Amino acid sequence: MAKFFTSYNCPSMAVALLLLGFLISSLITTGAQPIGVCYGRVGSNLPPPAQVVALYRSRNIGRMRIYDPNQEVLQALRGSNIELILGVPNPDLQRLASDASAATRWVQTNVRNFFPSVRIKYIAVGNEVSPANNAQYVSFVLPAMRNIYNAIVAAGLQGQIRVSTAIDTRVLGTSYPPSAGAFRGDVRAFIVPIIRFLADNRAPLLVNVYPYFALLDNPNQIKLSYALFTNPGPEFTDPNNKLVYQNLFDAILDSVYGALEKAGGSGLEIVVSESGWPSAANREATVNNARTYNQNLINHVRRGSPKTSGRPIETYIFAMFNENMKNPEFEKNFGLFHPNQQPVYPINF
Repeated sequence: MAKFFTSYNCPSMAVALLLLGFLISSLITTGAQPIGVCYGRVGSNLPPPAQVVALYRSRNIGRMRIYDPNQEVLQALRGSNIELILGVPNPDLQRLASDASAATRWVQTNVRNFFPSVRIKYIAVGNEVSPANNAQYVSFVLPAMRNIYNAIVAAGLQGQIRVSTAIDTRVLGTSYPPSAGAFRGDVRAFIVPIIRFLADNRAPLLVNVYPYFALLDNPNQIKLSYALFTNPGPEFTDPNNKLVYQNLFDAILDSVYGALEKAGGSGLEIVVSESGWPSAANREATVNNARTYNQNLINHVRRGSPKTSGRPIETYIFAMFNENMKNPEFEKNFGLFHPNQQPVYPINF
């Protein structure tokens, strides 16, 4: 200990420690934290991508999800050090599933032309596809994932970029208690082969988790405080494993883990690829509730859920901006920022 303090007084060591401090600060503000924000672009008045990337960086948001490989957005991300979930839109799935050369061209155009100056971390092949939601895409998801993955392997990037898909929690047939979580019977034939693919390739499952919609669907069963992370104490104890739950986000997330275990995916990690709360135009959609939910989400995911035993949960807030071309009306109001880049409410990353 004495030697450390003696060394600290020498100029070279002081410079080294100063540089180390800058490095640690850089890691903290450019992706080391578990929170990202989804950059949706369904709006007619949004700022140009270069300004959006600058806003992410000025707010210390180190991760981004985009829903299509927009070239202007990818160009703006060069050198930003922002980690990225890059989306394949659902209408593109059939082409990529049926033609391996199309997948190769997609990877060349949207991945190889930008990586590593754009820090692409995951490719989300499809969003919220399921037999109950948009059955026309179901047969294309896994073949498209395989073709994109094979193109990533051919590019020598399989250890750096993971190929997955994003689901929503409507695929669950049982969600309470979380340990009893199970996929719906009509979803299993779709989801189980995807789970095997992810396990074989050590990729996470991307899951969109929305306590807000669970509250809307069950207004007489779910308390607002339970959904907003403001419960003063535990809500329930899972009788099967004795894990204690105080908020709805954890209960939903861990019910998906429960379903994965029953479908052969006990080793899979979940990345929460969307979560958020609207600030207007619907029941419980207020600025105060949106701020409370999103700030508490940011603070909470660093600690993990009961099931993840303190492991941080990589999570992406939906969304960066209010988007005026979405419907219904409340869907326009999930943004953290107005299109003029002013915050809808104060939030600390």
